[in-house]
Amino acid sequence: MDPPGPGIQLGTLSGSRRSMGSSYGSRRSGGGGGSISHSFRQPAGADDPFGRAASQQGHDDDEENLRWAALEKLPTYDRMRRAVLLSHAGGADGDELQGLVDIEQLASGEAGRALLERVFQDDSERFLTRLRDRVDRVGIDLPAIEVRYQGLSVEVDAFVGTSALPTLWNSATNFLQSLVGRLASSNKKTINILRNVDGILKPSRMTLLLGPPSSGKSTLMRALTGKLDKTLKVSGSITYCGHTFEEFYPERTSAYVSQYDLHNAEMTVRETLDFSRRCLGVGARYDMLAELAAREREAGIKPDPEIDAYMKATAVQGQQTNIVTDLTLKVLGLDICADMPIGDEMIRGISGGQKKRVTTGEMLTGPARALFMDEISTGLDSSSTFEIVKYIRQLVHVMNETVMISLLQPPPETYNLFDDIILLSEGYIVYHGPRDNILDFFEAAGFRCPERKGVADFLQEVTSKKDQQQYWYLDQQQYRHVSVPEFAQRFKSFHVGQQMLKELQIPFDKSKTHPAALTTNKYGQSSWESIKTVLSREQLLMKRNSFIYIFKVTQLIILGLMAMTVFLRTKMPYGHISDGGKFFGALTFSLITVLFNGFAELQLTIKMLPTFYKQRDFLFFPPWTFALVTIILRIPVSLMESAVWVVLTYYVMGFAPAPGRFFRQLLAFFGTHQMAMGLFRFLGAVLKSMVVANTFGMFVMLLIFIFGGFIIPRGDIRPWWIWAYWSSPMMYSQNAISVNEFLSSRWANTNTEASIKASTVGEAILKSKGLFTGDWGFWISMGAILGFTILFNILYILALTYLSPPSGSNTVSDKENENVTNTSTPMDI
Repeated sequence: MDPPGPGIQLGTLSGSRRSMGSSYGSRRSGGGGGSISHSFRQPAGADDPFGRAASQQGHDDDEENLRWAALEKLPTYDRMRRAVLLSHAGGADGDELQGLVDIEQLASGEAGRALLERVFQDDSERFLTRLRDRVDRVGIDLPAIEVRYQGLSVEVDAFVGTSALPTLWNSATNFLQSLVGRLASSNKKTINILRNVDGILKPSRMTLLLGPPSSGKSTLMRALTGKLDKTLKVSGSITYCGHTFEEFYPERTSAYVSQYDLHNAEMTVRETLDFSRRCLGVGARYDMLAELAAREREAGIKPDPEIDAYMKATAVQGQQTNIVTDLTLKVLGLDICADMPIGDEMIRGISGGQKKRVTTGEMLTGPARALFMDEISTGLDSSSTFEIVKYIRQLVHVMNETVMISLLQPPPETYNLFDDIILLSEGYIVYHGPRDNILDFFEAAGFRCPERKGVADFLQEVTSKKDQQQYWYLDQQQYRHVSVPEFAQRFKSFHVGQQMLKELQIPFDKSKTHPAALTTNKYGQSSWESIKTVLSREQLLMKRNSFIYIFKVTQLIILGLMAMTVFLRTKMPYGHISDGGKFFGALTFSLITVLFNGFAELQLTIKMLPTFYKQRDFLFFPPWTFALVTIILRIPVSLMESAVWVVLTYYVMGFAPAPGRFFRQLLAFFGTHQMAMGLFRFLGAVLKSMVVANTFGMFVMLLIFIFGGFIIPRGDIRPWWIWAYWSSPMMYSQNAISVNEFLSSRWANTNTEASIKASTVGEAILKSKGLFTGDWGFWISMGAILGFTILFNILYILALTYLSPPSGSNTVSDKENENVTNTSTPMDI
């Protein structure tokens, strides 16, 4: 069973004021000499304050016992959502019984924050110990995860020299080479990021990962959490408690804290953490609490009311906000900026160091029991780093967690908090073992850390060819450079390395794996709950981005006013073939305006992709739920923008006055707007880059216009291009609005144009443009528009589900003596 995970095992001990008051009262009433007692003796029948306090105390105990008895009689489901809580009034009489409290209200209301203030008093270790003691008292084992990796190697194909320069020629040639593959000569070189590394990460041990830049630290962490890019070549084995990645979901069992801060800039710190908490779920906390309560009931144990209320509050799922978020804010020092937006280049928000803590807090709110944290100290001062790492150390030792943290230059006080050290350089593991033995390893090789030199700084430099010589201490021997592969080989013969290799040779006993240690559910909540969670987040973002939609409506109003002055009804005669040109132009202009209004979806989609890819790969929610919510929320916006245009322009431009024709045009423009939004959402999800998407998006718009039936009528299109005409969504929109207008009664005059075989003027105009000539044409066109809308939205969902995030080009110097790779970008998560 899983106790409150890392995100909710926060807080400190709140001393029991009730017991303190009781013991203090007993000391006070039992002390004193006889003469003093005689001088203050009360007359018979007088009020005795000490007796009254004792009587009140006994009454409260009886009432509390009755409350606990009533709680125990409730069904399990109701018992898990009720708690007996004391109300701290702060008076001299101690605590007052508050009674049974609804946990759902406690977890998300002011009462929950009051509980947090009582339990969080700058001593998180004592509070975690109280949690652990409650679990140990009834003999429940905490889940523990042991991570092993053997023979792990990671390779990448990188462009050599000038081939990776961002030129048009290189882009074209590299693209063609990727198509022909091995059939053509390749200018790529295979780079080894990790080279046959082995190791064990044990529970209740906190490991520090050190290494110079480009040594493979992030790649190792991604490999251990199952988040490597699919283009990398991976060999070797990685197991959690003897289980391979095919047997569980490593993305949910472990939590990877990326070094890149990818968040929605419009959301506040609290809203960001609340969203991640809801998506990650509560894990096995509820099942653990049910088992814990059952064992306590059998043993007749009455738990600490505050601890019981706290643990039950952390097991409540699906709430908009929760005490877990408040605790995470508190322990990370984010409570001072909890209601500030994250911010970006355009929105003023929190600082860079606070963003880094938000990135850490996102993962701490979840139930994962293995944490991999990549350079979490970036932007933080040494004091903040120390406090955060100190709390994580307490979490590891008390709650049996497994943690690996990568820090670039940790100060000595932070370095000393770790149990184990992994030193990684040039893809080799130079050392992996207890912190106390690492200096002995390097002294055996002839290198000693100076007294006033930080050990972490020494370890970063001792493997460097440029800095290594200054640490040579064997004066009687001439200095000889020791390469990184030689260090790695020496470690295997060092007693720490030999012990680790012996342990790796003994397979982990799968039967000893705790049932709650590995997560077999892909997501932390059901599909319906995911839809509700994403829906609430997207509604919030639409509200925060309301300026965009207001601007779009304002733009439509301005264009509508301009169009009304150009196509004014008093200057728009009708009834003759020669009059049809102006109406056809007015309809086409309206259609183009509506199409271009949907172009904004391209930028909005690309803007949200970095955060979406991070949350998708961390299994926050199924991709289709995000896509479906986006599509649904845009429907009212699309209807409003289409209605604004039609209401403003329809009668002023002098279109057919029948109400039915008005609503049919509105339906046609609404369908066209939906189709355009679906098209540009799909293009944004596929192209991913703002520059490329804008360029290619305009190219697609140009093709749609050319073959839309206005610029080139159907009769003038060459036979080998006629397929493009029938494939253009604009053609069907053009047909729908034209049929709706020109088949009205005012265009029913007899056709006098002998060259066009049509009975009415309206049919003659439609036939001259190569459009449909019957009322059926409107509904066929609307069916086609609906089909295109569904098609583009399905392609959008598939693109979000299966396409990988964009990554930077992998480059390597063409000099043989250099081995420098660049395989990571902010989008490479």
